[in-house]
Amino acid sequence: MGGIYDGHCRDLQLPAQGASVRLHLSQPVYRFQDRHLGQLFADTERAHEDFIIHRRDGLFAYNLAVVVDDHFQGVTEIVRGADLIQPTVQQIALYRHLGWPEPCYFHLPLALDAEGHKLSKQNHAQPLPDNAPLPVLAKALAFLGQALPPDWQDATLHTLLEWSIKHWDSDRVPRQSALASHFSF
Repeated sequence: MGGIYDGHCRDLQLPAQGASVRLHLSQPVYRFQDRHLGQLFADTERAHEDFIIHRRDGLFAYNLAVVVDDHFQGVTEIVRGADLIQPTVQQIALYRHLGWPEPCYFHLPLALDAEGHKLSKQNHAQPLPDNAPLPVLAKALAFLGQALPPDWQDATLHTLLEWSIKHWDSDRVPRQSALASHFSF
């Protein structure tokens, strides 16, 4: 991500052709309530930043697209990784600017490699084996602080999923991202 936009061309009468469109907020979002992490505070400079809603290549920016899409699909709860907290601030600002109800957010901890990068395809993490979904699910549940039934190794994938949904405890989910060395197979 680049630096903070300082508004240097906000009041210039530049042609719209080939330019991005930014939203200038009269009421920035400084904090929001996360169902898992509690009250979260925005980076003050980023809260005041005019952020892009329509890119110069003609595409709508992700934050605007996801807000419009989620609103019209009736999404009321969003669960995602803690690396998306800052975009959440911009998305809440868009919900408020458009006069739409905000969804509830629950940010999960990230599984990190030894260098502190999130485990993801984007960061070239090793893919999870698709031939052993049961132990992968068990390790993911353990990472998220969830208890496993004593006989989970004898369960089917469907049975373990059903059991996990029934016994899910949000209070057990860690609040901090952590090394995920136990995800190696």
